[in-house]
Amino acid sequence: MKLIRYGAAGKEKTGLIIDDIKYDTSAFGEDYNEAFFENDGLNRLQQFISTNKGNLTKIADGERLGSPVARPSKIVCIGLNYKDHAEETNAPLPKEPILFFKSTTALVGPNDDIIIPKNSVKTDWEVELAVVIGKKASYVDESEAMDYVAGYALHNDVSEREFQLERNGTWDKGKGCDTFAPIGPFLATADEIKDVHNLRLWLTLNGKTMQDGSTSNLIFNIAYLISYTSQFMTLLPGDIISTGTPAGVGLGFKPPLYLKPGDVVELGIDGLGEARQVLKAYEKN
Repeated sequence: MKLIRYGAAGKEKTGLIIDDIKYDTSAFGEDYNEAFFENDGLNRLQQFISTNKGNLTKIADGERLGSPVARPSKIVCIGLNYKDHAEETNAPLPKEPILFFKSTTALVGPNDDIIIPKNSVKTDWEVELAVVIGKKASYVDESEAMDYVAGYALHNDVSEREFQLERNGTWDKGKGCDTFAPIGPFLATADEIKDVHNLRLWLTLNGKTMQDGSTSNLIFNIAYLISYTSQFMTLLPGDIISTGTPAGVGLGFKPPLYLKPGDVVELGIDGLGEARQVLKAYEKN
């Protein structure tokens, strides 16, 4: 299944994509959140679709898409998980996964604007594969880790490099700014993706290709990341692990290249759709 959430920000309704057509599933009566995943929501939704497929209402063209997962308890990200990205940023290859967090308030839809933070001069892009957790995970064995996957989604791990690297403390300062976690267009359930470790992921800036990589080049694979992360924290249903980015980020250029108002970022992953984001300057409400 391909799950979507659509409508005005903060008031999203649920839906599905079936044969490339978007349908409303509001009658199912649940958001795609922690409780949904925890209580066998995917199977119950599949049964609902089987019973009601002929009665589903099509979603009008042009409707805004939100994140396909309602705000999770946490967004865990993995740093420097592609060898070529570590090399371009002059960072040593990690001996263990680097974990950091994006704030849940960074979560937005796949085609929402990215707001360049106040006083930012080094906002950057990172196309990534996001893994959505399907059931509570604590001290999970690597051999069983893939059983905890609900599905996958496209993610732009937007980053402010000065905040991240030059302001002391953790990376989180440059990772969790508002709008810095566009996710979607949809959540593809695990059965939709035949080989998650052989997916092309790409990103363009103003029509020029910046990133063109493959999940076959992950340093730490999905099962290892789930198992590893679960040794330090409980992963709850609906939580997101973003698995790292390949080479081609702005920080890696000589001189570095950063985003400015009016720039257009487009990105995609095999089987997980495409997204488009326009950069806007911060304005006080």
